[in-house]
Amino acid sequence: MNDESLIDAAVYRELQDAAGVDFAAELVGTFLEEAPAMLAVLHSSHAAGAADPFRRAAHSLKSNSQTFGAMRLAEAARALELGGLAAADAQALGQLQALYSRSAQALQALAHD
Repeated sequence: MNDESLIDAAVYRELQDAAGVDFAAELVGTFLEEAPAMLAVLHSSHAAGAADPFRRAAHSLKSNSQTFGAMRLAEAARALELGGLAAADAQALGQLQALYSRSAQALQALAHD
């Protein structure tokens, strides 16, 4: 998977068209500030066996990722949302974290173009 395939450029352009280039970049910044907390909730709620906060955090990450065209990240979060704690293990959470990191870099590059 290359970094260019992480973000659906058409979805991101639609956001820019609807919100404006500067505001879209600001929204990306907000997402990149908030997503690490969502990931932390996924890890902590998984460790605690807390299904509801786990599902809510996965849902929020999925929805926000879709807004920016980070479709692979959204798909991974959706799998955790639907599968719940049973679908999560250290490997799945680690892969989600790595996918977020790569998607964040790709989004930053798009927002600063």
